[in-house]
Amino acid sequence: MEHPFRPEHFARLDESPDPEFYSFPRKVVHIDDAAIAAVKECFREVLPPHGVVLDLLSSWRSHWPEGFPKRRLVGLGLNAEEMADNPHLDDYVVHDVNADPRLPFADDTFDAVVLTVSIQYVTKPLELFRDVNRILKPGGLFAVIFSNRMFPDKAVAVWRAMNDEGHFKLINSYFHYAGNFVAVENQDRSPPTTDDYTDPVYVVMARKAGAAG
Repeated sequence: MEHPFRPEHFARLDESPDPEFYSFPRKVVHIDDAAIAAVKECFREVLPPHGVVLDLLSSWRSHWPEGFPKRRLVGLGLNAEEMADNPHLDDYVVHDVNADPRLPFADDTFDAVVLTVSIQYVTKPLELFRDVNRILKPGGLFAVIFSNRMFPDKAVAVWRAMNDEGHFKLINSYFHYAGNFVAVENQDRSPPTTDDYTDPVYVVMARKAGAAG
């Protein structure tokens, strides 16, 4: 399927290899506590209980909801020390999806894949979304969570040029042009507004075409 993207859309201010940027552990959370709670509640509502789940672009925290049953949670990221410190991961693999969007897993492996506040760093999104589709079981869920924080030097140009509404449309286009995804859904999961600022939480999710097994 023909798509409108050009290489310059995915250019970054810092084009150094990503493994260099992430060579030392960055054990910080990228959204505030209220937003983390919203992500956990989202996972509790949309992920299958007792499922096999991939935490894509994983780090030292997966924001897994307390007490939520899983069969297996696998992390894929760039820093082994971070993922080794993640209390919810059952296994992890170091892999650079920007260098090679082909994921090191067999077809139809996962019940769900989550990508949390890192989509802005993906330089080959259509290739990556197609491969996520490959490793999902039929009917499996791919949930992309984003907020408004980023490392600007590593975020792609098209992301930096857009507001939150544009980011929704952009991720929807990734699902559309990757193909074989159905039931695309957009959600605003932002914490309730209070006198204190909280980070927004937005979700775009879709399922691999085919009946769940």
